[in-house]
Amino acid sequence: MVEWELRIMNYELGISKIKYVIVSIGFIFSANVALAQQPVDTDGDRVPNYDEINIYHTNPDNPDTDGDGYGDWEELNNGYSPYAAGEAKLENNDADSDGLSDKLELAFHTDPTNPDTDGDGFIDGDEVNNGYDPAKPGKAKLEKKIFIDTKNQLLAYNLGEVRLGLFPISTGKRGTETPAGQYQVIEKNPRRWSSLAKLWMPYWLMFDRRGFGVHELPEWNDGTKEGADHLGIPVSHGCVRLGVGPAERLYNWAEIGTKVFVN
Repeated sequence: MVEWELRIMNYELGISKIKYVIVSIGFIFSANVALAQQPVDTDGDRVPNYDEINIYHTNPDNPDTDGDGYGDWEELNNGYSPYAAGEAKLENNDADSDGLSDKLELAFHTDPTNPDTDGDGFIDGDEVNNGYDPAKPGKAKLEKKIFIDTKNQLLAYNLGEVRLGLFPISTGKRGTETPAGQYQVIEKNPRRWSSLAKLWMPYWLMFDRRGFGVHELPEWNDGTKEGADHLGIPVSHGCVRLGVGPAERLYNWAEIGTKVFVN
């Protein structure tokens, strides 16, 4: 079995005159510029015209596209959005209100200022939620994948090679470990009852017929949550617990057949 591990990375953007690199949700865009052939940079903001037009969709004639006093290069280099004035981070801003953050738009090679980059009549966020490539018109599908890292107690979910989210989890404790292997989602239930623990398991995604699945923090009949302070610590009987919010998000995104990898 191939070993792998999820890591919380610093996805800041790095750009320089000679070499610039963007790291976003695991994607790396890079270009090397020869000293003898400096790219055209009309507004002198250190982001070449070609990249302003084709990658970042900023204004090549204006060094400060959003007019907030910080140049486009400076904002991108420090993880801020050049499309929104103020201190809006790429990961938190959605310039075109299509359901994808500016950071994810760059990872998918879509236009952060156009809600329907490929012009196929479906907005970028909806295409990603439904497993389609938002940069290609038509029915170009990308594979949905869930990664469960029991060593670091992290869960990530990807569309293609783009990481959409990374959350702390609680997997099986010693003696009732979450089984490693490759699985797929075989059952979805918005609120499943555990006859073993006598608790509800909201947003249930079963991936193993022996009874293993991903779900929100267990819930008593009165609505009280179990184990909110255990996220990041393996304490379950083998299932994978997610916090309030992330569990619902993953449940709504995952489909029957979505691959699940447990290390």
